[in-house]
Amino acid sequence: MIGSIWFFTLNVKRLIRNIKLGKDINRFDRPAERWKTMARVALGQGKMTVRPIPGILHIFVYVGFVLINIEVLEIIIDGIFGTHRILSFLGSFYNGMIGFFEILAFLVMTSCIVFWIRRNIVKIKRFWNPEMKNWPKDDANYILFMEVAFMLALFTMNGADQVLQEMNAPHYSQAGSFPISSWLTAPIIRQFNDITFITIIERAAWWFHIIGIFFFLNYLYYSKHLHIILAFPNTWFSKLEPKGEFNNLEAVTNEVKMMMDPNADPYAAPAEPQGEPETFGAKDVFDLNQVQLLNAYTCTECGRCTSECPANLTGKKLSPRKIMMDTRDRLEDISKNIDTNGKFVDDGKTLVNDYITAEELWACTSCNACVQACPVNIDPLSIIVDLRRFLVMEQSAAPQELNMMMTNVENNGAPWQFNNADRLNWAND
Repeated sequence: MIGSIWFFTLNVKRLIRNIKLGKDINRFDRPAERWKTMARVALGQGKMTVRPIPGILHIFVYVGFVLINIEVLEIIIDGIFGTHRILSFLGSFYNGMIGFFEILAFLVMTSCIVFWIRRNIVKIKRFWNPEMKNWPKDDANYILFMEVAFMLALFTMNGADQVLQEMNAPHYSQAGSFPISSWLTAPIIRQFNDITFITIIERAAWWFHIIGIFFFLNYLYYSKHLHIILAFPNTWFSKLEPKGEFNNLEAVTNEVKMMMDPNADPYAAPAEPQGEPETFGAKDVFDLNQVQLLNAYTCTECGRCTSECPANLTGKKLSPRKIMMDTRDRLEDISKNIDTNGKFVDDGKTLVNDYITAEELWACTSCNACVQACPVNIDPLSIIVDLRRFLVMEQSAAPQELNMMMTNVENNGAPWQFNNADRLNWAND
């Protein structure tokens, strides 16, 4: 237990360090509204039930995961002090609680089996997009297998426990109610009719369950299921402004103010606090803000964003889910670079072009469908927009249609290729 918590703490520190590679952003305003958003979206699963079947099944898994951890806490205490069902002093309430946990565990197991069938047999399209190959595909199945295995271990442990209580085995006090184990596992275990062997079954299931929990705790960092922890801060720090409202770049605003200041020296070098001119837009993850990097780690790769993206639906290369996965992959590559060298050593790569192509970025219509669809308020569009800003303002790499439009705005004060003097010609007749 100490080893697993220590390793988990190291991963949490690495996660925080990686997120802090991004730019600071003030998302501590309007706290009451933020708490309300977190309660509705993360705690209340408010956006999951837009699609009722996976939404309800996910609620079973979510509630089961949270509440069954109370029994896990009891298992840990029993393991440390050598007791057995130490919370049984609660009497009939304890029996009802264990019975309720068993029903929840059965719902969790059933939901995971249905999820596996939807993913691997029904093969719902969003789970089979090009980015969902190799590790992303395997990771999802590993999680489902682990959840089912943990629940079966719990039922095996409880079923053996019930049989040992019936046999008046020493150490196994009369405690708990087992509405699922009593018909699922206990009848099989009862056939052995040997206290020693059944005790071995109970202890083996106990050890499998607790070691599995410790393994799962440390598997989270490497898995898309990190959202189990990060969904709460991610929804708290999510954008509260209207979805269609874009932010002004502070760097651009400062440039415009300087240009309009009659007392400013146009030839003076700008005073940069860190010695380097600020990048317009985002070239790499260092240019994104910390909430955007938190978004990348929170993404559970469910694909709802991509399944509702009009660009993706019409065959374009853009997948909002891939944008988040690529951002996380870049962050992880940088993290390994820092771990190896003690600091980041330029590897000649950037997020834009090396991980995310310009073709993907310019396919986006900025409709916000992906933002609306995300169950945990991730904002892929903000990353897309910042990367496009870099392409336009730093590399002048906008598509021809955009360059023509911006030239017309600069020369004619409008997007169209007409002189100002000719603007009202349409009204002559």
